[in-house]
Amino acid sequence: MAIALACAGLFVSPAFERGRGLSLDALTWLRFEAFGNQHDAATSPAVVIAIDEESYQAPPFKGAPLLTWTGEIGRVLTSVLDGGAKVVGFDMVFQTSIEQSEIPLGDTTLGDKTRGFDRDFLRALAAGAAGGKVVLGEIFGEPPILPAPGQRIAVRQQQNLRPLNTYTDSDDVVRRHPLTLSADGKAVPSMALELAARAAGVAPVITADGVTLGDYRIPSSVPGTMTLNFAGGAQDIPTYSFADLRACAIKGDKDYFRREFAGKVVLIGTVGIEDRRLTSKRFATRAEGARRPRCALEARKVTESFARSTIAGVYIHATAVNNLLRQEAAREMSRPATFVIASVLALLAALLARLLRPASAAAILAVLALLYTALATLLFDQTEALPLTEPLAAGVLALAATTGYRFMVTDKDRRLLQKSFAYYLAPREIDRMLASRRLPQLGGETREVTVFFSDIEGFSRIAEQMTPEQLMALTNEYLSAMTDVIERHDGYVDKYIGDSVVAVFGAPLDDPDHAKSAAHAALDCKARLAELNRTSTAFQGIKVAQRIGINSGAALVGNFGSQRRFNYSVMSDAVNVASRLEGANKFYGTTIIASESTVTLAGNDFAWRELDTIRVKGREQSLKIYELYEEAVATEPEDDAVLDAYATGLAHWRAGELPQAAACFASVAASDPPSALFAARVAAAVQGGPTAWDPVRSLQEK
Repeated sequence: MAIALACAGLFVSPAFERGRGLSLDALTWLRFEAFGNQHDAATSPAVVIAIDEESYQAPPFKGAPLLTWTGEIGRVLTSVLDGGAKVVGFDMVFQTSIEQSEIPLGDTTLGDKTRGFDRDFLRALAAGAAGGKVVLGEIFGEPPILPAPGQRIAVRQQQNLRPLNTYTDSDDVVRRHPLTLSADGKAVPSMALELAARAAGVAPVITADGVTLGDYRIPSSVPGTMTLNFAGGAQDIPTYSFADLRACAIKGDKDYFRREFAGKVVLIGTVGIEDRRLTSKRFATRAEGARRPRCALEARKVTESFARSTIAGVYIHATAVNNLLRQEAAREMSRPATFVIASVLALLAALLARLLRPASAAAILAVLALLYTALATLLFDQTEALPLTEPLAAGVLALAATTGYRFMVTDKDRRLLQKSFAYYLAPREIDRMLASRRLPQLGGETREVTVFFSDIEGFSRIAEQMTPEQLMALTNEYLSAMTDVIERHDGYVDKYIGDSVVAVFGAPLDDPDHAKSAAHAALDCKARLAELNRTSTAFQGIKVAQRIGINSGAALVGNFGSQRRFNYSVMSDAVNVASRLEGANKFYGTTIIASESTVTLAGNDFAWRELDTIRVKGREQSLKIYELYEEAVATEPEDDAVLDAYATGLAHWRAGELPQAAACFASVAASDPPSALFAARVAAAVQGGPTAWDPVRSLQEK
């Protein structure tokens, strides 16, 4: 818990302040990608008249300084207001007028020569301001940036002047917007709040606790600001080219202005490269240039291949207006609430790291992170902004820190025990020991298991052909390969006896299908050895053959040995029988022989061939033995013919019908070594007379 709280505290602290805003950036992008934009652009309360590149290149503006555009701006302003716009705000400041120019021109100045140049613009401003429908922008600062004196007088000074200042986070990204700014000790509404208030027809109520607009209590995480809820893409704010509107005004198309601007909040501003800002929609921008239907000029082709991460400042104000009028400003969680959420996720991550393997813990944490991100995206579509980066970062750090602590401290003794007992106990026995927090003890339990016994055929002959180093390389590669196969089928390798492998299925891990598992392992060992014979350089070109015996029965399994050193092993007659069955392979020309008990438990998933009834050394009771021929689905028709001929011959043999038995075995002896060996046995019985025939074969050697 200490790790979790420390990680949560770190990412909620001021030290992580630059990373906190990433939550809004990511949520804006995720919501846009998942749901698109919630509103149709045509329903946007705010629209933008853009002094764009088209306007700069269109006559009569091409090559003319913006200061000389005022008359045409006044013309468009008048048409927009006549079209029914609720209010027009200027996101640009004309600090001076051409009429104020003192540049000499002939016997006078340029200002004198152009006296009255701004008259139409000033008249338009005055007419709009008289009805409270025009607001000029200013910028608070030292020194302040103010409109030219004539413009301030036209709009009745501070009555229709509002600040355009924006609010940037510590990483220079705009995610919030001022609601009020202070001037001479008084709270002054920002441009966006003023425009929204005039459009709504209510005055904002500004108190020390926050700002209310009508019945909307504006949420604020930073005092005096609102959190912007940007839409994604480039079509959320309807945009009109100033050049087209100027041509439309000259054309006199009043219907167009009524159709497009009636009831709208209009912002006039530049959208070039000089006033662009990074905002919380920086990952959700698209290629700019989307326009509303044109009025007079032909539509310009807009490229769709380039999207800037920045947006023009006028769209920040337009977004703030929309958020206020739609009552959709984003609601951020407080710092204490963020700490609680980060602590919960960090605690979950720490618990996962404490209880599970690192890979499993990381995978589950990733799933939890995805679910939390999906929940945050859904809630952000309802304007609720859950913290994203702080909880996820705290969770990842808590996972890493707990994993490191576990590796360095808590799991140190566990790893030592695992390493110490790895060569003496079964892995699952070690896990059970560690889970119970008890050291292993002598003793065991009786369980139904299947014993697997394998040996290399002619190992002594192979040893004579190789140096000790070569023989060791061959043996190690062979035993490693067989062990991998056995363990893949949940078997436990009890011991190695030279080239022999003794394994048990059904202990220490419970396996109701232990006989099937042993049969599958035997077939796969056979296939793996065939592969080694083809590819292994350690085999030195020698074709290695093996013999396998498997037998099922009750056995005592557990820890056997001395008080100081012991081994997890299996003891019972079932082990001895499996050993005898392995040796019986050489008398029948087979690779895998199983007892009747194993065949009964393993079932019909395999093709079994009943070989004989035998009596092994040390046992008075006879037992039926079977060859594990192949998996049932893998047999071919010719295999079935061989098995049927052998089964018929065996039946005749047991009935004492030796001529018929000889004929059956001889029919397939050329392609089937067990049939050939049994045919020779039948011939010997015929030659020896009635006393030489015994349906039960005694094997007194291994």
